Amino acid sequence: MCYGTKARTEMNLRIAKSRGDRSAVDKLNALLHPELDLHFANGFEHPQLVVYTDAAPREPELMSWGLIPAWVKDRAQADEIRNRTLIARGESMFEKPSFRAAAENRRCLVFVEGFYEHHHFGKRTYPYFIHLKDRPHFALAGLWEDWTDKATGERRRTFSIVTSAPNDLLRRIHNNPKIDGARMPVILAEADEEQWLAPVNSAADVDALMRLVRPYPAEAMAAHPVAPLLGKAGSGNTEHASERYEYPELLLADPLA
Repeated sequence: MCYGTKARTEMNLRIAKSRGDRSAVDKLNALLHPELDLHFANGFEHPQLVVYTDAAPREPELMSWGLIPAWVKDRAQADEIRNRTLIARGESMFEKPSFRAAAENRRCLVFVEGFYEHHHFGKRTYPYFIHLKDRPHFALAGLWEDWTDKATGERRRTFSIVTSAPNDLLRRIHNNPKIDGARMPVILAEADEEQWLAPVNSAADVDALMRLVRPYPAEAMAAHPVAPLLGKAGSGNTEHASERYEYPELLLADPLA
């Protein structure tokens, strides 16, 4: 969790305009194109999303999802590790070798309109779209890295989404029996975005960050089932990906009931 998000070009432009940042709007207009209109961004395809980093909080950048730590030796190792670094457990991000340096020095905001999670019932899985009731878009806490391929000189900027323990809503939806405990992305209140990007210079700064690694209030969130996203019958990244879809078999087993 979370391996799928919704982050359209329109949303990113709206955020930049709301900040009154003309240069950011101009940069996004140059960076973004139809292929980046992400109604369903599948993390395992390593899409490029717009992020704002602690190094340049008002400067939007495109980064690939799936963090490549700076110590990775070569492209083969980079391609292998980034499937395991789509998410970072917030509770241990200052301890794990893949995330420690980024947690200390390279944090970012990943703005989305919502995210997807699969619910298990019987022998099938059912995707749900999850969003906030009072905000059309919101920031997820992220970590980022700047890695250079020594063989080619290619520079790759990548990110990971930080997760926390789940709230009651995600606990009911995210019930994968193969996973030890549900998770959810760290959703930042608008007042906490600046704190997430603040420098870490002391143990007190670390404590302040760790207080942000918490489940977002379930009562402020909403969810609904959507049509299959993956596999042969999956819709993938289409404009209807996040629309409500009814499964008759869930009427008696709806995790939201």
